[in-house]
Order: sequence, then structure tokens, then C-alpha cells
Amino acid sequence: MAEQEFKEGSYSNLPIGRNEDVEFSAELADEDDIEAQKRAAAADARAEKA
Repeated sequence: MAEQEFKEGSYSNLPIGRNEDVEFSAELADEDDIEAQKRAAAADARAEKA
């Protein structure tokens, strides 16, 4: 995206998604969801060691 578009506030209407709690449904999870959950757990473990 061009720098000018960024300066004009094109991102101002985007929702803020950090620190949001989401509900995980094992029944609806696919392989990508399970892999993402494993990767997130591994990242959390690495962060705790640091």
C-alpha cells in the first residue's frame, strides 16, 4: 500500500483485534486450527522461558 494511502487514514476503520478472547470449538476445528493451536502453545512456552 502506498505511503500516501496510509497517511490518509485508510486503516482507521479497521477493527482492533489484539487481546480479544475467542472461543475455540474442537468440534469445528480443522487441521489448520489444530496446528495453529500447537504453534501458539509452543510460542507461549518460549516466551515464558525468556
